[in-house]
Amino acid sequence: MPKVTLPQLPVSGIFAIMKPSGPTSMSVINDLKQFVGNSRLFVEPDKLEKRGKGKIPIRGKRAREVVKIGQGGTLDPLADGVLVVGVGKGTKRLNEFLDCVKEYRTTALMGCETDTYDSEGSRVRVAPWRHVTREAVESALNKFRGEIHQAPPIFSALKMEGRPLYEYARKGIPLPRPIEKRKVTIHSLDILEWKGSDHQFHWPEKEFTSDEKKAMEKALEGVEENPIIKDELEPAVGHESPTAFVLSMKVSGGTYVRSIVHDLGHAVGSAAHVVTLTRSRQGRFALEPAADSEDKGCVPWDVFSRASESEGDVGEDGWTQWEREVIDRLEIVEGPRPQKTS
Repeated sequence: MPKVTLPQLPVSGIFAIMKPSGPTSMSVINDLKQFVGNSRLFVEPDKLEKRGKGKIPIRGKRAREVVKIGQGGTLDPLADGVLVVGVGKGTKRLNEFLDCVKEYRTTALMGCETDTYDSEGSRVRVAPWRHVTREAVESALNKFRGEIHQAPPIFSALKMEGRPLYEYARKGIPLPRPIEKRKVTIHSLDILEWKGSDHQFHWPEKEFTSDEKKAMEKALEGVEENPIIKDELEPAVGHESPTAFVLSMKVSGGTYVRSIVHDLGHAVGSAAHVVTLTRSRQGRFALEPAADSEDKGCVPWDVFSRASESEGDVGEDGWTQWEREVIDRLEIVEGPRPQKTS
């Protein structure tokens, strides 16, 4: 088995993990801190010896004194895929991943829009969907390619005059001005798979009450003329599932994938929301690194899941399994990369 020689430790660096769907990005980072803060790869030996191995605080001065760790672009809880992680001085390099080109795969479900624009939210409106064909969607996609101006969801944490947008919508407070649109670039946008009704996805069970719809209409009064939120039902035909399809896209930083799906639903005379979302690339980190390139892969999350149950044996190279997986994909920011020798 190859051994790892350690010219100088600890190091600062950047690597990527495959975030699972479900947890928030912050909770994933807090889980990683327990590994990173107990590893000689990233922490000085005297600190480890003085403190001893154990649970690392996730907030406050003491947490920062152990090790600095952060992420280079939040993924929604629903989303999985590439999450770039910075450790030590690697955290100072994370800003470059906010504006870099990213690639996504997302599944859109027709006939229903939600407050969050994805399946984690509540049903706001349902609309006819049977008229939507693959050809209609292909044609509508042309409107979303290239440089576009995109409005973020009203149910977002972005602030307007010191108040999160979602507060205006939930409390029925008229927006003081239109939500500012962002200029983003959609480098490519294509249908990857047309599922039709052959899938297991369904609309969220939770739906807006009439009072919640009125509150949202009130919030939009200042920016839209006669905003009305109402369902447009079409006759049910057996147990047929609403149309779904998978999109692949390559976009600039700051692009809201959920907004593309939401707006695409409107563009074809229906409604739509996101039911799956995978970030397949963020800058040079990718789920499937290109051959003969400087791409770097991602550490599978189950590597950390297994290590949380049992740290495992230390190999002949001096590292545990999760540490080896990180070293293989680590981009050193400070300190030499651990060298593998036979």
